[in-house]
Amino acid sequence: MRWTLLSLCLVLVACDRTPALQPLPEDAVVLSFGDSLTFGTGAASGEDYPSILHQLIGRQVINAGVPGEVSGTGLKRLPALLRRYRPALVILCHGGNDILRRQDLQRTRENIQKMIEQARAGGAEVMLVGVPQFGLLLTTAPFYTDLAGQNGIPIDASTLSDILKNPSLKSDRIHPNAAGYRLLAGRLADLLVASGAVEKTRHLSN
Repeated sequence: MRWTLLSLCLVLVACDRTPALQPLPEDAVVLSFGDSLTFGTGAASGEDYPSILHQLIGRQVINAGVPGEVSGTGLKRLPALLRRYRPALVILCHGGNDILRRQDLQRTRENIQKMIEQARAGGAEVMLVGVPQFGLLLTTAPFYTDLAGQNGIPIDASTLSDILKNPSLKSDRIHPNAAGYRLLAGRLADLLVASGAVEKTRHLSN
């Protein structure tokens, strides 16, 4: 019985460990790819999460967000950006418009899986941002955590849900405000530290 409990504890610890990323050189490019949540709808210029993340980690972060885009269109758009920027890391935050428009989420999952494969084929590592399903609990759609586990990549599966549950962090019912994007950038920076991609984050004044 003792060995069974010990084995279970070891499994739980292993499952809780953040998947590792390669350290990002100081001249590395990070591509933030997604829709309006990446673009920064609901906040002023420079208050989007990629802009804040750039300040926090000291690496170039490209904002490649297109408001209103669905995952099928994003899948077609990504390869040209990978060729143009040659990113070391791609942060994928996509699928929210698929959810809003009640599209087939199995197809959404397949599209995001193909984005992960495209990024890796282009030499980039990948980190996921989970998007919530809209309902009473605003929990992240399960396929995001499934994809992260299947591909062994880090995921922030809670921040967007936390933001959209808090009226003080939203500009409308589906978009963060400046404070919300700042929280998202901070959580992603912490995840990059936990994964080994960066050693520490920079302090930003309010």
